[in-house]
Amino acid sequence: MLVLIKFLYITFLLPPGLFIAMLTVCCVWLHKHKQRGVGALAVITTLLYLISIPLVGDWLLRSLESRYQPPAAVSGDVIVVLGGGATADTPNVHGKGHLMGSAANRLLTAAQLYHSIGAPIIISGGQVFANTGKEAEIARHILLGIGIPDEKIIVEGQSLNTTDNAKFTKQILAERAFTHPILVTSAFHMERSVGQFTKYNMTVLPYPTDYQTNTRFIFEWNQLWPRADAFYNSQLVIKEYLGLMAIRWF
Repeated sequence: MLVLIKFLYITFLLPPGLFIAMLTVCCVWLHKHKQRGVGALAVITTLLYLISIPLVGDWLLRSLESRYQPPAAVSGDVIVVLGGGATADTPNVHGKGHLMGSAANRLLTAAQLYHSIGAPIIISGGQVFANTGKEAEIARHILLGIGIPDEKIIVEGQSLNTTDNAKFTKQILAERAFTHPILVTSAFHMERSVGQFTKYNMTVLPYPTDYQTNTRFIFEWNQLWPRADAFYNSQLVIKEYLGLMAIRWF
């Protein structure tokens, strides 16, 4: 009964399922009244459904997340962690601002690596919009709050995108004579990040984190229900593939 209730409100009361249901009703009405355009609307509705279900969204994400694996042995002289979004003025234990989910997961992995190998951490991420936080500064306060010494934290607060991450990090590596950086970012974002760092003639040790899907596929019927997070995952993957195309073409 609980599963049925979840299915009904996710599919018919919450977007994107609500809109897919409305479009389906429109398709049926147009077909019944022999109106033109029903075929095109049916295709659009089907595509919207497909990119809104976890079965497709997870499969697309897994196609990116599986390309790099965390190394069995980690060695390097600096840890480079990329930002991924932050709020500007939300109350935190230390100061203001919170890292978004992916950015927080990346920072947590960087902190774990620090405790494993003791290498300093470069936090790369600036303030992208007026209503977003200064990622690197927020991350610095978090690291300080969990006991990482200030002299082990290097703030790179100018970056607005992945290209900037690579460009400004290269300057820090050169200034401080770091030669073996460990790159920490989300697994879905790793290939594009490595591509950008390679374009700036940097060789990095990829350490993917922030996995959004299981490594092993396990089918459940709820993966066929349209959900907003699945739609977001599909959008995320499309963005990454467009970014990979841009790296290769420009």
